[in-house]
Amino acid sequence: MYTKKQWSKLPMTLAVLLAVGVFCGVMLSNRTAKHRPPGSKVDKIKLPEGFKAEHLYSPSEEKNGSWVSMTFDDKGRMITSDQYGGLFRLVLPPIGSTEKPKVEALKVEGDTAKVAMGYAHGLLYAFNSLYVMINNRESTKFPKGSGFYRLQDTDGNDQYDKITLIKPLKGEGEHGPHSIVLSPDKKSLYVVAGNFTDLPKMDSYRLMPNWKNDNLFPFIKDPRGHAADRHAPGGWIAKTDPEGKSWELVSAGYRNSYDIAFNEAGDLFIYDSDMEWDFGTPWYRPTRVCHATSGGDYGWRTGSANTSPAFADFLSPIMNIGQGSPTNLIYLNEARFPAKYKNTLLAFDWSFGIVHGLHLKPNGSTYSADHEEFLSGAPLPLTDGAIGPDGALYFLTGGRRLESDLYRVYYGDYKNIPAGANTVKPVLTAEHKQRTDLEKFHAVKDPKAVETSWPYLKSPDRFLRFAARLAIEHQPVAEWEQKVYAEKDPQTLIYASIALAREGDSTKVGGPILNGLTKIDYAKLNDLQKQALLRAVEVTLYRTGQPDAATKQAVIAYLNPKYPSPSALQNRFLSKILITLEAPKAVEKTLALIQKNEKFDDKDNEMVTASADLILRNPQYGLDLAGLLEKMPPQQQMFYAIMLSSAKTGWTPQLSEQYFKWFAKAFSYQGGRSYIGFIDKARQLALKNVPKDKVAYYNKLSGAELLTGTGNDLVKMYSPKGPGRAWKLDEAVALVQDSLANRDFDKGKMIFSAVLCNRCHVIQGEGNDVGPDLTQLGTRFSAKDMLESIIDPNKTISDQFGSVAYTMKSGESIVGRQINEDANAYYIAQNPFDSKTIRKISKKEVASTKMSTVSVMLPGLINGLNPNELRDLVAYLMSGGNKNNPIYTEASAPKGGK
Repeated sequence: MYTKKQWSKLPMTLAVLLAVGVFCGVMLSNRTAKHRPPGSKVDKIKLPEGFKAEHLYSPSEEKNGSWVSMTFDDKGRMITSDQYGGLFRLVLPPIGSTEKPKVEALKVEGDTAKVAMGYAHGLLYAFNSLYVMINNRESTKFPKGSGFYRLQDTDGNDQYDKITLIKPLKGEGEHGPHSIVLSPDKKSLYVVAGNFTDLPKMDSYRLMPNWKNDNLFPFIKDPRGHAADRHAPGGWIAKTDPEGKSWELVSAGYRNSYDIAFNEAGDLFIYDSDMEWDFGTPWYRPTRVCHATSGGDYGWRTGSANTSPAFADFLSPIMNIGQGSPTNLIYLNEARFPAKYKNTLLAFDWSFGIVHGLHLKPNGSTYSADHEEFLSGAPLPLTDGAIGPDGALYFLTGGRRLESDLYRVYYGDYKNIPAGANTVKPVLTAEHKQRTDLEKFHAVKDPKAVETSWPYLKSPDRFLRFAARLAIEHQPVAEWEQKVYAEKDPQTLIYASIALAREGDSTKVGGPILNGLTKIDYAKLNDLQKQALLRAVEVTLYRTGQPDAATKQAVIAYLNPKYPSPSALQNRFLSKILITLEAPKAVEKTLALIQKNEKFDDKDNEMVTASADLILRNPQYGLDLAGLLEKMPPQQQMFYAIMLSSAKTGWTPQLSEQYFKWFAKAFSYQGGRSYIGFIDKARQLALKNVPKDKVAYYNKLSGAELLTGTGNDLVKMYSPKGPGRAWKLDEAVALVQDSLANRDFDKGKMIFSAVLCNRCHVIQGEGNDVGPDLTQLGTRFSAKDMLESIIDPNKTISDQFGSVAYTMKSGESIVGRQINEDANAYYIAQNPFDSKTIRKISKKEVASTKMSTVSVMLPGLINGLNPNELRDLVAYLMSGGNKNNPIYTEASAPKGGK
């Protein structure tokens, strides 16, 4: 892992884009700019036709914090929590009213004193109690640490006077314990926690508690240290009773899911987060909505061990959303919305301010979904939401101490939609019933389980196969081990072998499993069956280790002729297996695939929101994506190269030369913040396999100097020394107004690049022309004008450089900078760092357009600078990048003119 000092020495293309993740956008224009007043807070919200929005309350303006969770009590009152503070109870005005909510700060009477409850990521009113999921480190200021609490009113005075800690939880922060929901039968509680929350001891487990990485890919932890000590099962869902006496693990394998929701069929859904620092790596998984079935495992693992939906022993999502930060999931059965919104989930994304609508459709034993962008706004940091007693949608914005607001969204004609009209009678497929019947064998031993479940291993339905395999794994291995060895059907044998590899005696079952799998006629399998067979081999090798010599040769003889395959996905599995087994020419074949630059069509991770569509929705997170998309790493090459780092044999000098040169090239690509570190860790692993007298040579050949800076001019890149501050306009203007004389030109130029201004602006012919040329800045504008545009870029947005929001007839929205238009189409650029990639939008598909009120420039770019650094930057800008400008020689700096 790099130290802060080492990261600061990385060249700009490798470090600054990754560490800063922002860019210097539109500052000033030679054209007259539009001045857009802020207007009503609901003006920024895009809604479906027929819906209306009301802004009800601003907690932050009332000094009540930044609210992140909500629930409704039995009297229809809303209860909320500040992320870093207390609980509040609100009496809400009726729809259409201009009255303000009545807000009460809740105090809870403890045994000896009043104790402020809060810091809650989850709230639920049920069983005449308020359940509170505190997510916070215990301290003297707030003695209630992370855990699941129950508050009760025992004396009937409408105040909570009894606190019961149901279960303490070890975990805190944004990956700590989160939401609580009531079961459909209203008898149980379900809780969800992120991957930084230790799984407490459960009374029963619906998934087998023998989780491992089960991945032959080299295990590299995040080089920036994120989740380095967090392992399977990752984020989890548990079920408990109202008193919290009995606990059952329901599902796991998530990264950091905040919320869960049930539909009328009793099926549970979850909105899981991505690991944005992994963007561009082969193991990156986007945010996604999953069907959290009994024992469901979605395979989150830390670092490079993260799994793929292509792994036959895990489940696949209903829908991959894309980049973002999931915070809330709602099912709309209680909403007074049009019939279109029956069978619909709403998924909240904090980063890009989008509420995604998923219209669920039964698909075998699970669901598929159609996507709709239900609601969006910029900025709109969505935290939590719920359907109120009136059938309207209530939602909060805020989190991380951001400006916080409470909104209500309702359908204009809601009075003609009876309460309960959106609740449907579930349509249960035959496969759905079969799955739930199989799930009855989870966490119990039943003599009928194996016989009942075995035929479903052959099912074409993935969720049925999973439920059947898990039911078998819950039974004593002695009851079914011989049944695996005797199985003749290929698919049944494959999935039964995965079960035995996971549950059998690892010192005995490896050879028999592998010998059985190699008897299958590979050519007669379809692609999914081939992937499953290869996965079965991988799990077996991982769990049981290197086989005996005869079995090893049998596996090599069986698979080596099939590598490379026409399928890039099968090649991933084959490379892992054959390199692990040191198969002849495995290294040579894998390097040939790198040279071929084999394309990988990652259908398992296809997203409904393209990354480019998100760039201009949020100046911070979107423009992070812009830098990443500018030069994405080739994922298939990266997969093979990292896999080869574990190959100890099969190398020739020529192959080694070819291989280590790849790393030097790989450092020129841009991925998530951990990308460079992952590549370097793989490089270091590979160097351990070369002769000692060649380490220095291959170290240099593989790009070591790009990391240390030796012989590289880019290491002269300046890293702000700080300490920074949240600069205010008056403070910044007073600082520079009369103190720009004799500033350091070279340092100012380096700071201009360090805050990435040169990524979007030209000065003295250097930089990029995304925004206006700044060479004549000082002759046209004052230092105050310039600082105002940097500190508050949304105040003035130029028509020439502003972005346009296109609302499509489908309900989706697209944001981009319009480059051109003709009679039939708009032509837009969505990535400020890539003006050559133009998207064509048919005018026939566009419902409306409007200028975006959010600048593509991130506010506070100068917040990392100390006063002298700010003076050097402003002097450089006012000089127009001219070292001979009088500003560097006069006793007092000019104040600038208009």
